[in-house]
Amino acid sequence: MRRILLLAFVLTVSAPAFAQQPIRPAITGISFARFYTTDPEAAQKFYGSTLGFARKEDGGIWLYPVNHSQWIEVLNATPQSNARLAAVAFTTSDAAQLERYLEAHSVQPAIPLSDGQFGVRDPEGNLVIFVQSGSEKLVATAPKSPTATSTRIIHVGFMVDNRDNENAFWQAILGFRPYWHGGHADDITDWVSLQVPDGSDWIEYMLNPAPTPTLRQSGMSDHFSLGVAHMQDAVAALARNRCEGPNCSKTQIGRDGKVQLNLFDPDQTRVEFMEFTPSQQPCCSPFTGTHPTPDEAQ
Repeated sequence: MRRILLLAFVLTVSAPAFAQQPIRPAITGISFARFYTTDPEAAQKFYGSTLGFARKEDGGIWLYPVNHSQWIEVLNATPQSNARLAAVAFTTSDAAQLERYLEAHSVQPAIPLSDGQFGVRDPEGNLVIFVQSGSEKLVATAPKSPTATSTRIIHVGFMVDNRDNENAFWQAILGFRPYWHGGHADDITDWVSLQVPDGSDWIEYMLNPAPTPTLRQSGMSDHFSLGVAHMQDAVAALARNRCEGPNCSKTQIGRDGKVQLNLFDPDQTRVEFMEFTPSQQPCCSPFTGTHPTPDEAQ
């Protein structure tokens, strides 16, 4: 009888504690990627004219809407290193609850919640921002640009030194899911793709970086990808926007089996156009998640 009473007491005391543990709200996709520029005029020509996105301004940061929930940010500042990625951001259904959830897992805000956004640092110091769905009104209400070369950001990549440490944050706490991994050779892993918990966008670990990456090496790794259904449509759009140089029409099939085309902004940040679905079998590993589609762009 005493054991029954003791068990009832433990359950009564423990139930509120369990009930108070925050549940992670949905993280549905990439919201934006923020990059440094040291040449604003050249950056405007690239993102505005060549890529075809119409610029908005918010507190000294240039916003280039890709659709009503995704955008590119360009910050006029010189970083302390060759890295050009300033932040990567994701859309969530409840920013306040997600902030509480992360605090419960000992991840403290680097930027407290304000106007629907807050930021934390991942184990390697990358600024990760979470955006309440629809909170960025300059983007949510922006008309579609008639010259846009894509209407969807599908992934953002960044350099990673310690995969296990990053997994403890991105997978164990945030719930990101494996999508694909591969490398320059079949027996080496140079890239690891993890999809958001509640969508098909993904991040890409760029592993095995040089000890002191050059600007070009950093730009190859710290990048973002614009999804397209057919690469020739992107090539045609770039031609209409008077894209200059041989890379404007240089397509190739990546190790993941998807057709791609790479451009570089004035600060050597890589923009990777990529078809939503593979045209041939990938190397190294099968895909383990659903591919993005153009219908998901809002």
